[in-house]
Amino acid sequence: MEYAERFTMADYDLIIIGGGPAGLAAAVSARKNGIDKILVLERDNELGGILNQCIHNGFGLHTFQEELTGPEYAARFITQVKELEIPCKLHTMVLDISPASDDASEKTVTAMNRKDGLMTLTAKAVILAMGCRERPRGALNIPGYRPAGIYSAGTAQRLVNMDGFMPGKEIVILGSGDIGLIMARRMTLEGAKVKVVAEIMPYSGGLKRNIVQCLDDYGIPLKLSHTVVNIKGQERVESVTIAQVDENMKPVPGTEKEYSCDTLLLSVGLIPDNELSSKMDVGLDRKTNGPIVGESFETNVEGVFACGNVLHVHDLVDFVSLEGARAGDLFCCQELDRVARTFSLGLANVLAIAAPDRIAVGGGVAKMGEELFSRIRRYTEEFAFVADAGHYGIVESRLMDDAVLAGGLLTAGNPGLGCV
Repeated sequence: MEYAERFTMADYDLIIIGGGPAGLAAAVSARKNGIDKILVLERDNELGGILNQCIHNGFGLHTFQEELTGPEYAARFITQVKELEIPCKLHTMVLDISPASDDASEKTVTAMNRKDGLMTLTAKAVILAMGCRERPRGALNIPGYRPAGIYSAGTAQRLVNMDGFMPGKEIVILGSGDIGLIMARRMTLEGAKVKVVAEIMPYSGGLKRNIVQCLDDYGIPLKLSHTVVNIKGQERVESVTIAQVDENMKPVPGTEKEYSCDTLLLSVGLIPDNELSSKMDVGLDRKTNGPIVGESFETNVEGVFACGNVLHVHDLVDFVSLEGARAGDLFCCQELDRVARTFSLGLANVLAIAAPDRIAVGGGVAKMGEELFSRIRRYTEEFAFVADAGHYGIVESRLMDDAVLAGGLLTAGNPGLGCV
């Protein structure tokens, strides 16, 4: 599914990195607000991000006021992207983002895929929507061997829901995040035996509805203030040992219990995927591990915006999409302001030279509608001489695109005639 053939020149108004719920919502919002040259870069083989493997329901209650599965939710936005003819490049890995050599206000995005090879794309702005990734076993310092059979919950979810593989038959889950809770139910429905879900905190990290629907309804025990203290097995997981922890998160001696199993799933948190952000010196928040942004979702690097789970991890995908849409809206507002200010400077000069009673604006500017014209009027009034105030009007030309041609012909026929 490639839609990028429309633009052969690497010159875009907006490049969005990530084709998940945040990136798609930002692209749709930007296009609906009048941004034409948009490109979405996605490293997977299809749009939708993590939603494609989330086949359970519970999505869309806030955004669409109905309950959808993950693929259904993603399909709503993918359909809009296709209808709006927003170009996307799939299987594309972004390697670097840097200021353009000829214009520091623009960004150069270096990306690569099999079809186009190494690409250098330039854009006026970039929206970071790379999402997040799971915390790996290496971050947990669990003692014991490193046998086969240890998976992150998201990896197991993809194996079962998309690839058709069962990770194991006897399961222990560490961590009670939403993905871990959902996978406890999923593995049970596929015939596996989930022995226990252990959570190191004295409370669950998942939504209450998931605890009820995924654990309580299937009789799966949840042990709070417990963690894995040992993994047994050399070739494959044979058993794990779980122990209670004290208020300092230290195992309490004498509380150990061994569970025989062949698979350990880890649901121990998500981390915003910000390697690209760090490389381009975007300021990161120590608490969220995401970029520090202002009210317009712009980072400390001019022209670089961030939204969705790359900014901070959300509980619901509906809020991810909402944040992406807002980032697209706010970028459009900034772009409209930039165009309006530049255009208004020219109109202020026309007022100073010719003092017309009315200025009819056609061409592409006229197509932008009142959102742009209201800004043009405001900035023109700001830039124009005081003597011109209230003595002119700025209106859309009824000729639209033909206004430029008509103005050129009139000027050619009468060089002394001033046309805008």
